[in-house]
Amino acid sequence: MSDEPRPPRPDPHDGPDDDAGAPLPSAGGEFEEFESIVGEETDRDPDLAVIEAGSRTLRAQAGPPQGDPVPSRPADPELDRRLAEVEAELATRWGETKLDPSVRRIAALVDVLGEPQRSYPAIHLTGTNGKTSTARMIETLLGAFDLRVGRYSSPHVQSITERISVDGAPLPAERFIETYEDVRPYVELVDASEEYRLSFFEVLTGMAFAAFADAPVDVAVVEVGMGGTWDATNVVDGDVAVITPISLDHTDRLGGTPEEIAVEKSGVIKPDAAVVLAQQPVGAASVMLKKAVEVDATVAREGLEFGVTQREVAVGGQLLTLRGLNGDYPDVFLPLHGAHMAHNAAVALAAVEAFFGVGREGTRTLDPQVVREAFAAVSSPGRLELVRSSPSVLLDAAHNPGGAVATAEAVTEAFGFSRLVGVVGPSGGKDVRGLLEAFEPIFAEVVVTRNSTYRAMDVDELAALAVEVFGEERVQVEPRLDSALEEAITLAEEEGEYAGAGVLVTGSVITVGEARLLLGGRGGAA
Repeated sequence: MSDEPRPPRPDPHDGPDDDAGAPLPSAGGEFEEFESIVGEETDRDPDLAVIEAGSRTLRAQAGPPQGDPVPSRPADPELDRRLAEVEAELATRWGETKLDPSVRRIAALVDVLGEPQRSYPAIHLTGTNGKTSTARMIETLLGAFDLRVGRYSSPHVQSITERISVDGAPLPAERFIETYEDVRPYVELVDASEEYRLSFFEVLTGMAFAAFADAPVDVAVVEVGMGGTWDATNVVDGDVAVITPISLDHTDRLGGTPEEIAVEKSGVIKPDAAVVLAQQPVGAASVMLKKAVEVDATVAREGLEFGVTQREVAVGGQLLTLRGLNGDYPDVFLPLHGAHMAHNAAVALAAVEAFFGVGREGTRTLDPQVVREAFAAVSSPGRLELVRSSPSVLLDAAHNPGGAVATAEAVTEAFGFSRLVGVVGPSGGKDVRGLLEAFEPIFAEVVVTRNSTYRAMDVDELAALAVEVFGEERVQVEPRLDSALEEAITLAEEEGEYAGAGVLVTGSVITVGEARLLLGGRGGAA
């Protein structure tokens, strides 16, 4: 890890060191006076201490961060035009599917920006499935403990501004544009000195790091774009490295086995970091553990040091008992569906505990009530999100077989539809057969379609695969997504208003985002 000094992490402990076992302070109780907070900041510049104290006081008064997770286009036509211009300029660069396995260019960019990613501690996430949902849970938990959090995630559901969030909400369009204008001269400087221009993702990564430093945030939650070692986000040194479940995806770039993929993803594990490891294939776990030993990182493993000890389906989600690094957290309501989301919650909790030093300092735990309040406020747009009723229409961004299996199990458990119609629009280059096979047992019929981007799979090719998996009589083809949605809803309605039929739109984050707009989901309305 870098030898450069980091801002001190807020001490979350309540009472002196000999008060082992006491929970961390509650965000809902009485808060210290402003002057007391300033007095605690004895090892910081006095001016910075006053700024930080004011920030903490305001956040405490405001409560957990609230914001629209999926913003609509700006209402101001001029602002919308300027945002569109930024998006158009970024689109001229290498897209996220064209990669060069190197961090040279992003390292050059953050160097000329003054290494903004080193001005705050970070929690760095990689894995195949569950990264964004877990990142959102981590963000919400940290915010509930009065930290100002920056989150960088990809891809976005509807708006590019979703990728960079501060205080639990995407950057406002105006601030996003300002951030781009601030970094553009430095981007152009690096472009001129390198063989290839910075990519779309590299520029956004630089923007995120700069925005977090400008905010400033107390901690950044950073999700890799793809892989780990050579991902653009890997110029950050994560105090906590989180590895969500690994399965086969992007095999042309990351490797054809879980072990090969784990080698690439283990690059986020830095010296002396805390590693939070979700349940993994045995080979992948071995790779991760070996890397942790090599760099003297500590490891917490799901199923051993932490995990889900009890789970019950509840109205609107599920009720959990989570085992943390030093004790249990019972009666945690999570307003998300599926066993995979429960496991994501356990990983997120362990990551936040590791960040606060739980497990290393006595027997302390986080305040259980704050944990409950935070998880109850979690949202994850496009992940089994209900956007319409009569018939029910669900959106889920599953785009590989592993994600599809988890989604299929969750739909069966939580909804029990009498008849479910699928709308599937995947990107090209994926294991689409595996994805279709995972959904075949739960789809009565499937409508194959495509989203509006160049990455969408050819509809005729998709239809041929779907016929092989489902049989010709169960497959409908609608090249336009709006027509596909209309057809699926019509098929579901054939059973009658009270028959319990539903529609699941899936296959790609892009498809889900476009469907969300078409169906008027939150953020899609004018």
